[in-house]
Amino acid sequence: MNKTDLVNEIAAKAGLSKVDSKKALDAVLESIEQALANEDKVQLIGFGTFAVVEKPAREGINPRTKEKIQIEARKVVKFKPADGLGK
Repeated sequence: MNKTDLVNEIAAKAGLSKVDSKKALDAVLESIEQALANEDKVQLIGFGTFAVVEKPAREGINPRTKEKIQIEARKVVKFKPADGLGK
């Protein structure tokens, strides 16, 4: 399912126009993005939790040259689904 499909589903299930559904979806995604940018956790009961986690620096291997490389520490977004999601 892509974003257009999701907008169509929201419009059908909520009885909204596609334009209003797209605005609502964009607002939700923007709010989640902003919260994660501020390193806040976003918990949606019954769906799951989005959180920013720090991955430490580590040593890796370039698969093409087999040369060892240093991978820098970085922050990534992690999603933990709620129990029962997708059943």
